[in-house]
Amino acid sequence: MTTPSPSTTRANARVALVTCAEYPALEPDDQLVIPALAALGIEAVAAVWDDPAVDWPSFDATVLRSPWDYATRRDEFVRWARRVPRLANSVDVVEWNTDKRYLGELAASGVPVTPTTFIAPSEMWLPPTADGEYVIKPSISAGSKDTGRYGPGHRDEAIAHVSRLQRDRRVVMVQPYLSAVDTYGETALLYFADPASGRLIFSHAIRKGPMLEGPDVGVEGLYKPETISARVPSQEELAVAEAVLMTLPGGLLYARIDLIPDPDGNPVLLEVELTEPSLFLEHSDGAPARFAAAIAGLL
Repeated sequence: MTTPSPSTTRANARVALVTCAEYPALEPDDQLVIPALAALGIEAVAAVWDDPAVDWPSFDATVLRSPWDYATRRDEFVRWARRVPRLANSVDVVEWNTDKRYLGELAASGVPVTPTTFIAPSEMWLPPTADGEYVIKPSISAGSKDTGRYGPGHRDEAIAHVSRLQRDRRVVMVQPYLSAVDTYGETALLYFADPASGRLIFSHAIRKGPMLEGPDVGVEGLYKPETISARVPSQEELAVAEAVLMTLPGGLLYARIDLIPDPDGNPVLLEVELTEPSLFLEHSDGAPARFAAAIAGLL
């Protein structure tokens, strides 16, 4: 990825980095891109998405970063996104990506996806009778909130979890618990737009350790704490990520592709995050500069 010099970027450009009221100055990892943008002559400003005082048209670009309180207000969030000019990623991407039913579309297109059953609010559901663990979560969620891990001994808790989400008129997802996450972990691959071509280019990857210990007991704050370390992805993981990228629309500023090995050791897609993913900039030398260069490419 080519890093532009200040002379090749728009003079006096201002970029809004979108966050939420809980992180008005941005989440610490996102703050790393501010000096990298300044080195390119671009002023970055943290802006809370639902703050009525923010003048969104005054910015040369608006970049979604940590608006992590959107999940229970998703319709309001999408309406806001439709009013914001020069938004990255675009509002059509936001609307599609904030409901994980997109996994069904990717599976239908041939992407290896974690098997997922979707349960409508009015639909009857009973726990699987086979042995093995499974995960329950809403299709619109963030930060592992309202997410739990269940097994044959948790029948009543699983039914209660699904029923609670359905009472709130939320679509529910049920997926097998892929036990490789307990040892190998989850791999997140980060891609940023090349400032010259606009094509998504691999930047870095991280390993995320296991997070689900049992039935949902709630999460304090906006997200469940994570154990993160740098990772070099395998060729198989890179190939699956590239297959995912082939299904996505053009014009993306960034993408994060989360993979876990299936029972046969093959990487399968858990999520593709195009709206507000953590980018784990601190876990790769040069990542803040690469992300800044991608943002500069918007200008």
